[in-house]
Amino acid sequence: MRLYDYAASGNCFKVRLLLGMLDRAYERVPVDIFGGDTLTCEFAMINPVRETPVLELDSGERITQSNAILWYLAEGTAWLPGTPLERAQVAQWLSFEQERVMGGLGGPRFRLVTGRATEAEVAPRLAVGRAALDVLDAHLAARDWLVGGRPSIADVSVFAYTSVAPVEVPGAVAAWVDRVRALPGFVDDFVRYPENARPGAGSSIY
Repeated sequence: MRLYDYAASGNCFKVRLLLGMLDRAYERVPVDIFGGDTLTCEFAMINPVRETPVLELDSGERITQSNAILWYLAEGTAWLPGTPLERAQVAQWLSFEQERVMGGLGGPRFRLVTGRATEAEVAPRLAVGRAALDVLDAHLAARDWLVGGRPSIADVSVFAYTSVAPVEVPGAVAAWVDRVRALPGFVDDFVRYPENARPGAGSSIY
């Protein structure tokens, strides 16, 4: 199993995180998004939309989109609940993560860290992120995990960009972040964007 991966991407980090918690062996293939790696013809054959992560199976089949990869890896494990209701709730949180957490926290963070925008320019997006954190905080006020009584891929997915939120994180969310970090197999290898991610310093689709 091979993971095409960019170390500074929260979407890639969540896959590495689950692989670590599952104690699954895999080959990590670094992809320098801002070094032009995804612009090559070779990478277009791996993923035509030129994004990471990509999970390549031993059979040669490839899976793209981080949450789809999480779902595939979690099948048959305790990280994906077995009941129809809880599986639907997991899907709900995976959609919430992409729409609200990545869009309201991950996107603004990327623009701020790389100097692509000022805080005033990303204020509308940050408002979405703060509202998402409020929803999370209310949900986690009376429970330890997002779905059911144990951690699932819903927690792994939402954790990635929430853990580096560019705004203050409320109390119940902060406590949940600490619980995720304390889980066996936690991988602490989510890095900041490098200098070549700044405007004009590299070459990418972004």
